[in-house]
Amino acid sequence: MPIKENQFKVFAGNSNIPLAKKIVEYMGTRLGDCEVSTFSDGEVNVKINETVRGFDVYIIQSIAPPVNKNFMEMLIMIDALRRASAASISVIIPYFGYARQDRKARGRDPITAKLVANLITTAGATRVVTIDLHAEQIQGFFDIPVDNLWSFPIFSKFFIEEMKLSPKDTVVVSPDVGGVKRARKFAEKIGCSLAILDKRRPKDNVAQVINVIGDVEGENCIIFDDIIDTGGSLSAAADVLRQKGAENIIAAATHGIFSNGAVTNLQNSNIDKIIVTDTIYHNELPDKFVLLSSSTLLGEAIVRIRKNLSVSILFR
Repeated sequence: MPIKENQFKVFAGNSNIPLAKKIVEYMGTRLGDCEVSTFSDGEVNVKINETVRGFDVYIIQSIAPPVNKNFMEMLIMIDALRRASAASISVIIPYFGYARQDRKARGRDPITAKLVANLITTAGATRVVTIDLHAEQIQGFFDIPVDNLWSFPIFSKFFIEEMKLSPKDTVVVSPDVGGVKRARKFAEKIGCSLAILDKRRPKDNVAQVINVIGDVEGENCIIFDDIIDTGGSLSAAADVLRQKGAENIIAAATHGIFSNGAVTNLQNSNIDKIIVTDTIYHNELPDKFVLLSSSTLLGEAIVRIRKNLSVSILFR
């Protein structure tokens, strides 16, 4: 039997099946046959129902709520495929959970993002692909290749082609100093100015906006961030921008976690529209929310990786 080169298969855990189906549809293939379930005691049970020997394998799984269950599914799938003699195992992680625990902020703090990187590598992954890591230095936690994709092409296309916002009347707002690089890239992409919120965090998931650096009076403001979790700091930022005379306030973030009643709070906030991608699965969101697909970006990145083509060219 002749050997077929460059054979590949794509499998998905349970974290975001709809996104996985869109990705393989873009790639012109199908999802591999596997069952990911739990035993009666809650332990994860993985069954790969087709051969993967000698294949380049891709696993699509977000480390999203329920975080620990989805993470264990990923690790066990990697182990099962490695033991089944897959040639390579690339893990596509649309949302990389635990990324906010990337350093020791206080004495005796864990660096959980490093632990997660160690576990993924030890399980047998040979490459990681993700979107908008909360801290870019997490790429250095891995000893395997990591492709950290930027989401701003998804948002810039939507704002330019769908919303048709005028750059001269629009300001991109970074929610804090740490997000300036991300916000600046997006502002340059759509050709508008930049403002920065001076924010303090007295404790986890609590933020206080102290000041606005930049002119937002009479402008359409786009608060651009990577994660919306509880939505408390986002609502506080919108209140300050409204006080400063902002005309319309739009929140755009790659990953919508929406924990602790965030959807209801944001629906009732000063924000006119909340735009997120589908890196984290949500069954249904209110009319103030817009869900953009990341499937084309992820699918194209996988295709380019398989063909040994540049991925960074997608963001020029």
